[in-house]
Amino acid sequence: MNVISSTADAKRPGAARIGIGGPVGSGKTALIEALIPVFKARGIEIAVVTNDLVTKEDARRLQAGGLIDPDRVLAVEAGACPHTVIREDPTLNIAAADDLEAAFPDLDLVVIESGGDNLASTFSLDLVDWWMFVIDVAQGDDIPRKRGPGILQSDLLVINKLDLAPHVFVDADAILAEARQIRGTAQVIGCRCKGATVEGIETIADTIAREVLFHEIPA
Repeated sequence: MNVISSTADAKRPGAARIGIGGPVGSGKTALIEALIPVFKARGIEIAVVTNDLVTKEDARRLQAGGLIDPDRVLAVEAGACPHTVIREDPTLNIAAADDLEAAFPDLDLVVIESGGDNLASTFSLDLVDWWMFVIDVAQGDDIPRKRGPGILQSDLLVINKLDLAPHVFVDADAILAEARQIRGTAQVIGCRCKGATVEGIETIADTIAREVLFHEIPA
């Protein structure tokens, strides 16, 4: 099954579908929470499909957070390795995204969050048009060097929790530079999703708007 980066020609009619993958605790749900108000301010209508192993924990968190209509969040319980339902057999996620589009015809974007998985996690392009992979500095500065498919093949690599770098003895600038060197021309964005000052969220939203929704971003 093809899991290499998508192109504009692969985009299906209707709402665009993007994937967010990454290890447990890297901040995937927090990133969605940070992006929702940015998209809302731009008039971009979104819905979310979450994936957990045998619970609906992430979906309940988003539904209770007050940032999005709870009906616009659906949960998929993978029941097996998280990458199974985003890559080998994505039919549960496809059905959930289809249900959201049927219920909300105004949708511009469906965000599909994978369950926490390892660096080999990738999304089937039968499921999404474009996908990002989220790691965080607390996992160590050697993560980009491990060169897993999530690091190399994602359309966007997000390095989260930059504010934690001094506390875990990681040089944030160095890990960003190394990730950019490893990925070549593929984009890398550092971010901070929580706290009094967020960082990188507008840039991530710009990237999605430009590369997925084909919006022109003012210089």
